[in-house]
Amino acid sequence: MNDFHIIELYFARDEQAIRETETAYGKLLFRIAYNILQDDEDAKEIVNDTYIGLWNAIPPAKPQYFGAFAAKIARNLSLKKLTYLAREKQSPSVLLSLDELASVLPDDRFNTDMDEKIVSELISRFLRKQKTVARDIFIRKYYFFDSVADIAVRFSLSESKVKNILFVTRKKLKICLQKEGIDV
Repeated sequence: MNDFHIIELYFARDEQAIRETETAYGKLLFRIAYNILQDDEDAKEIVNDTYIGLWNAIPPAKPQYFGAFAAKIARNLSLKKLTYLAREKQSPSVLLSLDELASVLPDDRFNTDMDEKIVSELISRFLRKQKTVARDIFIRKYYFFDSVADIAVRFSLSESKVKNILFVTRKKLKICLQKEGIDV
């Protein structure tokens, strides 16, 4: 079943929408949650919470890209759960990824009037201008929280090449944000 029909089921409040979402995107949602939380049970819980989130969001939302919409909900729920977990249970790879980005993104503790939508749009615009491989690697690492090893396998690159691409892309992003007047 395609995304359009799944969304129609949500609008009709038909519970089949959840089953179709699970069939189409369950594995992706689980992988996103697991990459962040590193725990099967927590990931399963996030996937179920994502289905509830979709049920509550559609309608009124009518996402143009349903898979991305569902992935975003799963990612946000996973990150929220991560903040509540004890430090020793948190995934070191996710913490490292977040630390890497922290050096590039504006610190909202000091720049409280910063509009997240503006920064988000700048990052999106920046990524659209990057080479496809660099953009895809950046998204796999910082959106899906894939490990460098997994990214290297996916793109048939060495881990050092992936690390280098991430480093260069972060550096370019920082320069881009600074040129736009964003304090990083």
